Amino acid sequence: MEFIETKKITNDIAKITLTNGKKYNPLSLNVLKVLNSQFNDLSNDPNVKVIIISSNGPGFSAGHDLQELKQNKNNKEFFIKLFNECSDLMLKIMNIPQPVIAEIPGVAAAAGCQLVATCDLAIASNEAVFITPGVNIGLFCSTPMVAVSRSLGRKKTMEMLLTGESMDANDAVSFGLINKNVPLNELEKTVLDIAKLIASKPTSTVRIGKEAFYKQAELPIEKAYKYTSEVMAQNMLQKDAKEGIEAFLDKREPKWDN
Repeated sequence: MEFIETKKITNDIAKITLTNGKKYNPLSLNVLKVLNSQFNDLSNDPNVKVIIISSNGPGFSAGHDLQELKQNKNNKEFFIKLFNECSDLMLKIMNIPQPVIAEIPGVAAAAGCQLVATCDLAIASNEAVFITPGVNIGLFCSTPMVAVSRSLGRKKTMEMLLTGESMDANDAVSFGLINKNVPLNELEKTVLDIAKLIASKPTSTVRIGKEAFYKQAELPIEKAYKYTSEVMAQNMLQKDAKEGIEAFLDKREPKWDN
């Protein structure tokens, strides 16, 4: 497959690994197509509760393949296909029912940083850096800023976009781009432990929650409260909600309908 390996690492956790580590896992058009296909397949697997996206090599992803961009430098139709495919991937990650966790060993640049910002959770090594350097080569990171600005906020995003300077893992936690950073030799276990914890929760509840989170985030506050009130009322009718409340009151462990 196009520099991508997908496998189940437990019965209910799947891992997608970018395997072109020597070139810092560039997101070529073909790679993006395969990622879209893999996420689509996993989203339709009822046994998969959590998806991890990781990489081999020293970096997470350097973003779009600059050699590919150079080869198509006068081909606007190609560029539209490329950036639409990338945007489709980001939307797919948000819209599939399973939580997606990014496991980031090193640099995440441009569309690679966009991918980190898009994932529901992101855990990085202490050595990881995050950068939207397009301004340095005359190509503003316009599509990456959609996801990055929704994680960092306006001021920090604009600083990254306008200066092209990097942000280290500690600052990425402080500004909300990632959840935590850990030593590199602890990264894989840390991500897996979080994935296992999420997978242990009632599947229907997690899926209801992920969908509701992204829908309410785009609504005005009054409409968001109206929408989430309806979601919670519907959630209360679910078997797992009834079981969870009864188990809490009975001081026992719940038995989820997973």
